[in-house]
Amino acid sequence: MRTDKQQQYVEYVTGRMPMLRKLAYVLCGDGQRADDLVQQTITRLYTRWLRVSEVEHLDQYVRTMLVRAFVDEKRRPWSRTVLPGDLPERPDPGGGFHERVVDEVTVRSALQHVPSRQRAVLILRFLCDMTVEEVAAALECSAGTVRSQSSRGLATLRRVLGDTIIERKGG
Repeated sequence: MRTDKQQQYVEYVTGRMPMLRKLAYVLCGDGQRADDLVQQTITRLYTRWLRVSEVEHLDQYVRTMLVRAFVDEKRRPWSRTVLPGDLPERPDPGGGFHERVVDEVTVRSALQHVPSRQRAVLILRFLCDMTVEEVAAALECSAGTVRSQSSRGLATLRRVLGDTIIERKGG
């Protein structure tokens, strides 16, 4: 690859790394797996950079690559292996921050009960603010499939969460 294209790639990836890590973490719920997904995505992006660097909606293209890597990973048998162990307790920072963190952890935990395809749809729709049509294009499915996957995913979240967050907010 030419030096100027390499520089463009490095600048692009450096600027987008926080967004990619956040999206990957929300998808899989594990920091190390999220880092692996991001690494896999940016490596694949590097091999295609000469062709895709001029794509009109490059961020959307890269998010799609990341989501597809996640969905493909979930299809592999080794991804069903669960290692036992509890996370260490974190210090309580106090105040509203603690409640927000508890809500985020609760939602992330609930997302792990949603099938991977539905989880990807929910995250793209509600975290990345993508339209139904954009999600359909990203996941290579119809808009109706996105709507039904959204509906089923939200129903699963409601069933798993119950009134947990609503009760905490006094609603």
